[in-house]
Formats: sequence, structure tokens, C-alpha cells
Amino acid sequence: MDTSSKENTQLFCKSSMRPVGRPSLTTEYSSSKEKQQCCGELKVFLGALSFVYFAKALAEGYLKSTITQIERRFDIPSSLVGVIDGSFEIGNLLVITFVSYFGAKLHRPKIIGTGCLIMGVGTLLIAMPQFFMQQYRYEKYSPLSNSTLSISPCLLESDNQLPISITEKSQPKRSDGCVQTVAIIGPIFGFLLGSLCAKLYVDIGFVNLDHITITPKDPQWVGAWWLGYLIAGIVSLLAAVPFWCLPKSLPRPRSREDSDSSSEKSKFIMDDHPDYQTPLGEKSKIMEMARDFLPSLKNLFGNPLYLLYLCASTVQFNSLFGMVTYKPKYIEQQYGQSASKANFVIGLINIPAVAFGIFSGGIVMKKFRISLYGAAKLYLGSSVLGYLLFLSLFALGCENSDVAGLTISYQGTKPVSYHERALFSDCNSKCKCSETKWEPVCGDNGITYASPCLAGCQASTRSGKTIMFYNCTCVGIAASKSGNSSGMVGRCQKDNGCPKMFLYFLVISVITSYTLSLGAIPGYILLLRCIKPQLKSFALGIYTLAIRVLAGIPAPVYFGILIDTSCLKWGFKRCGSRGSCRLYDSNAFRHIYLGLTVMLGTVSIFLSIAVLFTLKKNCVSKHRSFRTKTEGTMVSTTIRKENCITSDHLLQPNYWPGKETQL
Repeated sequence: MDTSSKENTQLFCKSSMRPVGRPSLTTEYSSSKEKQQCCGELKVFLGALSFVYFAKALAEGYLKSTITQIERRFDIPSSLVGVIDGSFEIGNLLVITFVSYFGAKLHRPKIIGTGCLIMGVGTLLIAMPQFFMQQYRYEKYSPLSNSTLSISPCLLESDNQLPISITEKSQPKRSDGCVQTVAIIGPIFGFLLGSLCAKLYVDIGFVNLDHITITPKDPQWVGAWWLGYLIAGIVSLLAAVPFWCLPKSLPRPRSREDSDSSSEKSKFIMDDHPDYQTPLGEKSKIMEMARDFLPSLKNLFGNPLYLLYLCASTVQFNSLFGMVTYKPKYIEQQYGQSASKANFVIGLINIPAVAFGIFSGGIVMKKFRISLYGAAKLYLGSSVLGYLLFLSLFALGCENSDVAGLTISYQGTKPVSYHERALFSDCNSKCKCSETKWEPVCGDNGITYASPCLAGCQASTRSGKTIMFYNCTCVGIAASKSGNSSGMVGRCQKDNGCPKMFLYFLVISVITSYTLSLGAIPGYILLLRCIKPQLKSFALGIYTLAIRVLAGIPAPVYFGILIDTSCLKWGFKRCGSRGSCRLYDSNAFRHIYLGLTVMLGTVSIFLSIAVLFTLKKNCVSKHRSFRTKTEGTMVSTTIRKENCITSDHLLQPNYWPGKETQL
């Protein structure tokens, strides 16, 4: 008989006193009706909760996918984008601890509904700057005619004529594990939504798209980042509706399993531990719970196993949050891919690999009935193997693009070190160009120039959205034997070996994601079983708070600060202040991004080793010694429970971890 479906019927059902004796027909009928009502409301609750998880994960996934779009749209550095991304977790700092502690005694459905409303309004507010700011103005040389009229970029800029970049304005069936499954599906849809919106121009609906001279492949392209936030906000608001129609608790249907076979999961969800549950018929008082808050916190942090696991997880999530936040940016800058493609491959390849790894870890725990000590070893092993695979990504990078005055000389013969006058040469000295402009031109020699003026181009023509430049003096001095001195708007593509490197990167990245996620369920079981049952809800709240506050907030910030140090060419705003980075040093970016991830992962591995040794010392060794001395007696069982109460039942042969994997 399937026990999980029976356990789910007990979700949020309160215990009640039942008379002992044979029930009458009326009692059996009312019990059956009560059970059907409970199951119906339970399914509504599970469906609504799954939708909430989906909405939250959708918003978080979409936020990660719009990092580079927001950076270019508002012309800000990666460090500030990291602050914006980290601020997504600040709300948790204010409420999560108290909600996890007091929420079990209050009207939980309404608390969840209120949270959904706040989340929905907040997500909608993220999109509001798009409607109050000026339209996006990208730096791009644009002839005023659609014909073959010849215009000299060099003369235009040297004569200090009007700016050449302008965007023209126009008229404006089962419930087992379902919640966690939807929580994993959410980021997939978030990144796919980000990929779709990245293909749409940022000011779609407000400008005439025929006048836009850039495409999604252009590094200055900004997609409709705001559109996904409107969608995610509406989804969050809709997710709040069902919770206002649910009761505070559900009546528990009478069943034979209630008395002697209630599972660990139902006990955890219902909080019916005798030391933690208030007496029947008495209302819990907030002041009484508040007095128990500090002792509970002290008891929790006095557990060395919990504290070490908390530290290991916090450091590991610093690594993972920083890596995931800037992964789309890394793919764009390192492999020359568009923002839309970067989001697409993450949503369709990487996240499903993570989901499959999590489920695989749960299946392994259940099928082989792995003990608590075995779960700790599996958690450590997946981390070690995952970060060893991650090391191979250092060799799968692309070299810097050839950009005159930044990565190579104008003669194309040797690298140069960046300085203020590096963009100028004898070939463009008569043009009096601006070093702050970034209007890249790809010469026929395969070298990118920061602007048509710095390329020394004397004439240009436009046909549709294609702009060609001719008689470019700087292109000519480094041209091939043909001597062609023309160029085309946009950056040159990276070398031919880069697409192959990108394919290898995707394969290794998927395997690494799968390997690291294998330890998710074993780690979660380790967290649940290393604490007292009455402190589980509180411990999970503290754990979530620590992960989000100590990893979710700071990791994107210091990752962004260090990534900014690899910038070769900064953009400048019209007011003269520094804007977003136009060009990164690929080698420096790769070593900073991957190196920081691996360094944090290594620290987490050492802390995980400490967890393993602590568990072995406190539980496994004591279990073996007591079993040797008092084997076969009732006294030995009592001693083992007293000395290793939090994990002994996992070490017994009759334990099956399927209960934990279904939480």
C-alpha cells in the first residue's frame, strides 16, 4: 500500500481526541465524508503551493537572465548589478526567521497569500523604470540616408558635428514531491522567458523598429527585459488568490495509521511533537513563544554538526550563486554568444541537468537505503567530483578578440597594454576622434576598431540595416595581401575554434551541474536528521536565512566587483561618469570567474570533511562501542537513543530514506 499518499492526506491536519470503541454507521459515514473533504482541500493547498513555488522560481530565474540586459540598459557596472541581484534576498532577512518560528501557530495559508501579494507587487515594480525613463540610446554610427550617399565618419567627428547615435521616436495527479518539482521547473521557464524577451527590442511598442540599426547579435543590443517582470508579477498575484479561501487547519480523517504509523514527514509538517505542541483546546500565546526563541536558537547553534553543515552550505552557495548570476554574461563575453542564446542554453540544458541530479540523489538514497553517515559521504563525494570537473573549464576558453589599441596594436603584430592614448595611432591622428565612443567596426582584416573614426574610414554607405565603411586608413595598414581597407558595422567574430570550445563548455557544464546536484538530497537529509524533531521548522528557517543573507546577497556583489577589474574598455554616460563595460579581457574574466568559484568550492569541501568527521566521532563510533558492550539488551537501545538521538534511526537496517526524499 502506498504510504506517501496516505501521509499527504494528513498535511496541515490537527490531532484530536477520539473515543475508543467500535464506530457506528453514522460515525463511519461522517468520517468518510470528513476524509473526502480533507483530501479535497489538501489537493487545493498542494496545487496552490506548487503554483507559488513556480511563481517565485520563475521570477528568480528571470532575474538572473536579465543581468546583462539591465547592465547595458542603465549603463552600470557589474558590481552595481550584483547589488541589484543581491537585494532580491533582502526581504528574507526581515521576515524569514520569525515566519519560520511563529508561522506554525498562525494562519499559514493567509501568511503565504500575503507573501505572494508582496512578491507580485515587488516584481511589477522592477519593470517600472522602463516607463519613466528615456528611450534606450545606443552608440552606433548611422548615416542619415537609406541610399548610397557617401559620408565621411572621420570628417564628421573631427568637425564636431551632431552626435551620430540616435534612436528615433514614433507613436507609442499525483502530489508526491510535486512542490519541489515545480520549484525546479520555474527557473527553466524563467530563463526561457528571458531568452524570448532578449530577442525583442527594449523599446518595442514605443519606437519604429525599422529605424533600429542593431540586431540581437550586436553587443549593444538590449532586449525587452521589463516584459518578463510584468508576466512574473501577474503570475505571483494570481498565486495568492487560493490561499485566502483555505481554512487555518484541516480536520484529520480517522484512519488506522494515525495511531501508530504516522511518518516522520507528517510529524514534521503537523508539528505534533509532545514537547512542541500546545495542549489541546489552548491557544498559543506569542509572548510564550517569544520567550522560547532565544533558548531554541542557543540549542540549535550548540549542535556542532548543524553549525558545520550550515557553514559548509553557506560557502558552497556563495560559489553557486556567484557562478549562476554571471553565467549568461560569461557565455556572452567568453564565447561571443548573444544574450538570447545564453539564456536559452542555461534554461534548456543546465537547469534540467540540476533537476535530474537532485532526483537521482533521492533515488540512490531510497534504493540503497543509505545511512546518515553514507549520506554525508555522498554529499562530500559529489562536491569533490563536481569541482574537479569544474577545473577543466579553465582550458575551454577563447582568446581575446583582436581590437585595435586594446588587445593588439594597429599594425596587428603585437599585444598592447591599455592606456589612455592607446586607441590613437598615426593612421587616425588627423581625425581627432573621441576615445570615449564605442561604435565597433569590423575591418576586412579581421580586426575590430572602437569606432569608424578610429578606423580612419573616409566614406560610408547604408543599405537597409547594413552599414559599410570604405577607405579606412587604419584597416589598410594591417590588411591582408588584397589590400582591402573597408569595414562593416559591428564587432568581428572570435576565431574559428571558439564555437567548438563553446560546445565543450556546454558538455562539461552539464556534467558538472548534474554531479554537484547529486548531493542535494543527501545534504537535505543530513540537515533534517542532525537536529531535534521539535526544532526542525526553526532550523530550516535559520538555514534558509543564512543561505540567502550570507550567500544570496553578498556573492553577486563581490563577484561583480572582481569581474569589473577585467574590463579593458569602459563606456561613458552623457554626463561624463563611467558607465558599463564595453570590452573585457577574456583571459582575466575566465580566471576570475572560474577561480573564485573553485576557491569557494574548495573551502566548502574542507568544511564538509569536518562534518563527516564530526558525524563519525559523535554518532557512528558511539553506536559501534555501545553495540559491542551491550548488544542484544534493551539498555543498549536506550543508551544509543540518548547519545545519538538525532541520527541513530538512520543507521538501523530497517530505515528507508524514502520518507525524507518525499519532503
